[in-house]
Formats: sequence, C-alpha cells, structure tokens
Amino acid sequence: MSIPLITTLGRMTLAFLATIGAVTAFAGHAVRRAVLPPYYHRQILHQMLEIGYYSLPVIGFTAIFTGMVLALQSYTGFARFSAESAIPNVVVVSLTRELGPVLASLMVAGRVGAAMAAEIGTMRVTEQIDALTTLSTDPFKYLVAPRLIAGTLTMPLLVLVSDIIGVLGGFLVGVYKLDFNDAAYLRNTMDFLQFQDVFSGLVKAAVFGFLITLMGCYHGYTSKGGAQGVGMATTNAVVSASILIFTFNYFLTEAFFAR
Repeated sequence: MSIPLITTLGRMTLAFLATIGAVTAFAGHAVRRAVLPPYYHRQILHQMLEIGYYSLPVIGFTAIFTGMVLALQSYTGFARFSAESAIPNVVVVSLTRELGPVLASLMVAGRVGAAMAAEIGTMRVTEQIDALTTLSTDPFKYLVAPRLIAGTLTMPLLVLVSDIIGVLGGFLVGVYKLDFNDAAYLRNTMDFLQFQDVFSGLVKAAVFGFLITLMGCYHGYTSKGGAQGVGMATTNAVVSASILIFTFNYFLTEAFFAR
C-alpha cells in the first residue's frame, strides 16, 4: 500500500472521527438545553404541528400502499406453500416492527429534516443566530431544543397512525382482492399481534424522531458558505438521518428481539 493512499485513509478516518465527536458534543449540549427549563412552549407546539400534522398526508399514502403491496407479495409467496392464512400475521408484524417506523421516519427525514436544515442554515449564514445571542437568547434553547422535543414526541404518534393505515391497506387487499373473510382476517390480525410488536416500533419511532431533528439542526447550525452551504447542509441532513435510521434500526431490533 502506497504512502499517499495511507495518508488519504488516515485523513478520512480522522475527519470521520472528528465529525462523530462534533455531533456527539452538539447532541449532548442540545439535550441538556432541552431538559432544563425554561421551555418555549409555543415553539414546541409549532414544531409538533410542522412535524406531525403536516406530515400526515405523505405518511398515510406511504403506509396504505405499503400495506397493500405487502399483502400482495405475501400472498404470491405463501400460496406456493398453501399458507395464505398467515398473510394477516405477516402484514401486521412487518408493519408494526419494521416497515411502519422505518418508512415513516424516512419520509419525515426527507420532508422535515431538510426543512430544518434549510431554515436554521439560512439563519446561520444571514447572522440571525448571532443576533439571537446578542439579544441574550440561547440559540440552542430557542431553535434546537423545541425541535428535538417535538420530533421525539411526535414520531411515535405518526408511526401509530402509519401502522393503523398500513394494516387497513393490507385488509382492503386481503378482503376485496384476495377473497379473505373480513372477520377471519381481523381475528387473525388481533390474535397474532403482541404488545411488544407495537411497543418496539414506537420506541424506534421516538429514537428516529430524535435523530432526524438532531441531524437537521446540526447541519443547519454548522452550515457556512452562503446559499451553497445551506444547500449542502440540507442534503447532508437527509442523507445522514437516513443512514442513522437504518443503523439504529438494527441495534434496536437486536435489543428487542435477539435471543
């Protein structure tokens, strides 16, 4: 291995570790500000509205078609083994454990994470954040903490709605296209569903909501270089949030279901 290649790998490794350290320090500072009073209740409610209510249409469309496709694909595979009766079980478990939290979080990351990075990044490059500091207002307290609180509290509610709509999509396909008995489909769904399935999905949603808002705030807060820097911050916020969602999804699944 040549010296230039080793040098490049070393620089990349150091840059990666420095970024992890910076994000960790930013997260610790933000969580500390979010936990300690005073609280900007109006800002928190506004962010919950932005993250939750305005994300419902995209979450609903994603969930219902995911449930419908999952029912169709399950039928295609299970029909080979005469196991069609297991389709309601697969649909509800897949949605509540994995697909509901992950897909809903990816949709919110694309919509909300990018918006947060753009908004805070614009405030950074136009020196509005410096103006807040001049006016004795903590930018972390006013800008970052309400978003972290709102994202962590709102994502489980969005995922719960996503689970319900996704199961409804599977029910519609199962009953009206695959000729399942509606009462039997619902009975199989309710009998097989366990509290741990729903609870694990909601815990994942809370963690993902924290990560989405953290990445949006971090990349926006640290952006620089004018409009180009804000554009890069927006892209980096969505990409990093998506990667963290998949990474933490594995570790949370391992924690809940590994034997």
